[in-house]
Amino acid sequence: MKLDDLKEDLAQRKAEHLYRSRKVLESPQSVEPIIDGKKVLSFCSNDYLGLANHPDVVSRFKQAADQYGVGSGSAHLVSGHTKEHHALEEELADFIGTERVLLFSTGYMANLGVVSALCDRHSEIYEDKLNHASLLDAALLSRSKRIRFPHLDTENLEERLSNSESQDKFIASDGVFSMDGDLAPLNKLVTLAEKNNATLMIDDAHGIGVLGEKGKGIIEHFGVENKHVPVLMGTLGKAFGTAGAFVAGSEELVETLIQKSRSYIFTTAMPAAVAAATRESLDIIKKENWRREKLQSLIAQFRKGASELGLTLIDSISPIQPIIIGSSEKTVSLSEKLLEKNILISAIRPPTVAEGTSRLRVTFSATHTEKHIEKLLKALSELF
Repeated sequence: MKLDDLKEDLAQRKAEHLYRSRKVLESPQSVEPIIDGKKVLSFCSNDYLGLANHPDVVSRFKQAADQYGVGSGSAHLVSGHTKEHHALEEELADFIGTERVLLFSTGYMANLGVVSALCDRHSEIYEDKLNHASLLDAALLSRSKRIRFPHLDTENLEERLSNSESQDKFIASDGVFSMDGDLAPLNKLVTLAEKNNATLMIDDAHGIGVLGEKGKGIIEHFGVENKHVPVLMGTLGKAFGTAGAFVAGSEELVETLIQKSRSYIFTTAMPAAVAAATRESLDIIKKENWRREKLQSLIAQFRKGASELGLTLIDSISPIQPIIIGSSEKTVSLSEKLLEKNILISAIRPPTVAEGTSRLRVTFSATHTEKHIEKLLKALSELF
């Protein structure tokens, strides 16, 4: 696209109710942030456990900043890998139950780095059609043959795998789908991967810390052994409340990524203070099971109330509870009307979701209260 065409393209996006804009927060991340000088009740953050502004996490960050400064100064392989990074990798590996963990600066970069390091033009990558954009882009970057199967349709996937003659098959799927909140059929994916000699990768960005009795994510939720998911990606900017991501797996996997993953090799490491704060978050995740229990209680309260209002929800046990609206125009209008009631919920529209499936993406935090849910349901009852 030429620069001269940008103005016209932006105008068209506005006309189609697809224009995106940013809201500026004037407070720490919380369920009641301040936006434009006004406190709002937020249901659109991924801070699922309420750790982004937890005093212990903040304190640990400050202490590490005093010790290590605010920048890492270099890539991990040059001089940016500190004791805090190394300890976090070891503690995450112990928590999840894998041999090794490798830190990345973002989840997007982790997915790009893993897939491009493990796959090439001789590979076939099988992806759920609703996978996160980072997994879809990763397959394109790897130059592999992409095969996308209908959402959660393991029968279609099985048929495609059985008809393949490739010796290098790779299955990639979200664990918890970020826009629908539903879960990948992990047991079936494991079976198909092993039956067809394929490598299985799960992006558990929205499951780590949230799912499972101990917060170990989708693998714990389904009772699957770590060895059956040889490549696991998790992010630190959601349930952990900090920033960055990690890939968990075998010694050989991590060493291969260190040698070949371009988004690891050529990127400045996250600040040591972030790694230190994340270690504190991990301690809280391990000790405070009540946060996950509280989430499930709030989700059940919301789903019951939404059902009584006749709202269309997706089958989801995760903190992601989208209300399907349909048209982009109506979704934007509802989001704006909710904000007038001091309730913040983002309008999710194409291309993030398919045409005709625009939605209000409601997300919950362990720091929400029952009264917050009641306020949300009351506001929805007045709009629907």
